[in-house]
Amino acid sequence: MATVNTATVIHIDETLSDDQLEFVERKLSDASGVIAACVHEKARHLMVVDYDPNFITSGSLLNTLQNQGLHAELVGGI
Repeated sequence: MATVNTATVIHIDETLSDDQLEFVERKLSDASGVIAACVHEKARHLMVVDYDPNFITSGSLLNTLQNQGLHAELVGGI
């Protein structure tokens, strides 16, 4: 099966430190089907996640963050 890349933006309500952001990026990046997860230094509440929807859903990405005790919402696909 070919890889299908989809990207979504997730808004994180909390203000996180650099270490916390790195941990969250790594946690999402380690999930099966996720190609990359990153937060821009000037938009630290917005995380862009590139993933293959054949392996993981945007809802699962959101749940991963919420299971870390974060409050977050899906903004939409890009």
